[in-house]
Amino acid sequence: MAVREQDTTPAQHDATATMRAAVRDVYGDVGVVRVATVPRPVAGDGEVLVKVGAAGVDRGVWHLMTGLPYAGRLAFGLRRPRQPVLGLDLAGTVVALGPGVTGLAVGDEVFGAGAGTFAEYATAPVRSLARRPAGLSAEQAAVVPVSAATALKAVRDIGKVSPGQRVLVTGAAGGVGSYAVQLAVSAGAHVTGVASAAKAEFVRELGAERVLDYRTEDFADGAERYDVVIDIAGNPSISRLRRALTPTGTAVVTGGEGGGRVLGMGRQVRAVAVSPFVRQRLATFVGTVRTAALDDLSALIATGALRPTLERAYPLEEAPAAIASLVAGEVRGKLAVVV
Repeated sequence: MAVREQDTTPAQHDATATMRAAVRDVYGDVGVVRVATVPRPVAGDGEVLVKVGAAGVDRGVWHLMTGLPYAGRLAFGLRRPRQPVLGLDLAGTVVALGPGVTGLAVGDEVFGAGAGTFAEYATAPVRSLARRPAGLSAEQAAVVPVSAATALKAVRDIGKVSPGQRVLVTGAAGGVGSYAVQLAVSAGAHVTGVASAAKAEFVRELGAERVLDYRTEDFADGAERYDVVIDIAGNPSISRLRRALTPTGTAVVTGGEGGGRVLGMGRQVRAVAVSPFVRQRLATFVGTVRTAALDDLSALIATGALRPTLERAYPLEEAPAAIASLVAGEVRGKLAVVV
C-alpha cells in the first residue's frame, strides 16, 4: 500500500467543520457529560485525523471525567479540562495526515489511542496506532488498545509470566484484567482470577482454572502462593500482596482506584520503596499504547490466543449511560461507544 506523508483534504483544514462529541466542561460525575456539537480537531505534527467508528470505555475515561486524582490535572487541566471531549481508545479510518507522518495512509483502518475519541473525529499520534486486526468490527477493535496493551506489559514485560507458573489476577473480569487472564493463559500459566461471584463464569471462559469470589474468599489466606500476582482492582495492601506470593514471587501493581484523591498512587510508591529490601519483586509501571504492542496484540488475536472482551456497545448519545455502567461495576470486560 502506498504511504502518503501528508494530506491536504478539507477534512483536515476546514476551520469551520464541526462534529458531535461527548463532552464535559467541568470535572465531576457522569452528570457533567453531555453530547454537543464542537469544532472538528486538526492533526498536528506526527498525528493523524481519524473518523471514529467506535471508542472504548475504561477507567481512564473516569479519571478524565472526574479529574481524579488531583495530580492528573497537571496533564488534564488544573481548573477545567483542556480537552473537553472524553475518550482514549479508538478504532476508525484515517482521513488526514499531519506533517511528518509516515507509515499510514488516508483510508487505512486503524485502532489505538488518541485524544477525545468519544466523537465523530479524533486525532491520534501515529506512534499510538496500528492497522485494525483482520476480522474485527470497529466496536471489537476499540476495546483492545489501552486495556490490552496495559495487560500485555503487566504480564509479559513486567511480570515475565512463563509456562507452568501460578498466576493470580485481581480484577479479572474488568477491562485490563480480562486481557491479563487471557495473556497469562496463552503464556502457559495456571491462572486464578479474583472477581465477583456473578462474573466467575465469564472469567472461567477467559481461561482461568480457578475463580475466587473477592467478597467471601481471601487470596492472601495462605492456602496457595503465586509466582506472579497481577494486581489490577481493589486496594490490597502491599503486605497482603506479599503474603500471596512465593518467597521469590513478583507482584505487579497496575491499578486500584483507592490510592487517594491527591496522588492516587500510594500503593505503587510503597511497592517501589519496599521492593529493594525483600526477596520478592514488587513492581509498577505507567501504561502506554505504542504501535509495536498493538501489532503484538493483533498477532495474538489472529491466532485466537486473545479475543476482544466487548460486552456491549452504546450509541454516542448514550455515552453517559455507558460510563455510569462502568462506574457501577456492572461490566464484564469492556464497553464501547459507537459513533
